[in-house]
Amino acid sequence: MAGHSQFKNIMHRKGRQDAAKAKTFSKLAREITVAAKAGTPDPDMNPRLRLAIQAARAENMPKDNIERAIKKAAGGDADTYEAIRYEGYGPGGVAVIAEALTDNRNRTGGAVRAAFTKYGGNLGSTGSVSHMFNHVGEIVYPASVGSADKVLEAAIEAGAEDVVSDEDAHTITCAFETLGRVAGALEEALGEAQSVKVVWTPNLSTQVDEEKAESIMKMIAALEDDDDVQSVFANFEVDDEVLKKLTAA
Repeated sequence: MAGHSQFKNIMHRKGRQDAAKAKTFSKLAREITVAAKAGTPDPDMNPRLRLAIQAARAENMPKDNIERAIKKAAGGDADTYEAIRYEGYGPGGVAVIAEALTDNRNRTGGAVRAAFTKYGGNLGSTGSVSHMFNHVGEIVYPASVGSADKVLEAAIEAGAEDVVSDEDAHTITCAFETLGRVAGALEEALGEAQSVKVVWTPNLSTQVDEEKAESIMKMIAALEDDDDVQSVFANFEVDDEVLKKLTAA
């Protein structure tokens, strides 16, 4: 299991769902507004907006919130955001990528650097660790949507590249450029997904002990708590026994 998914599972088990959902909706709304402002407010003509709406629907974001975010861009009073990718190393030499949408590069850069420094990491230049990851589309369905064979067949028909099924979920990956099309085809075959997003999956992983894993998880939590940071990815792995201890803590 890769470090970021481990971290997510642990955080979900520990609760805080309501606060996390509110923050998730806020970040999804920002992406929708930015996408609509950068192109057209019509998702059929704007692939980035279509993907942002798919991601929001997968998180059960209310339709009114989605429409409000689009109208904010159309109204011309939306803030101007830029997308920035921060890269660096966390405790134990773990590679970390943080993606942000910000209207103040200095504020966001300072906050991200502070989080890296506080937990024993080092912020590097863009490109310093991204070569250790693959930039892909990820679509997740609950296990209840159907058997592994059924999902695999649907994924192949939709043009996906890989499917991993376990007792909890089916995780489908595809090329970054085809995510919107693949997600749309899967929605027709399987219904709405549990999540639809662009992710960085590690092609090189770093094994860490319990102490380092705990520090990395705290650093990721600090980064994700920043309103400007949209998503965080890391390439750490821990032993099953360490994972159990962290989960039970």
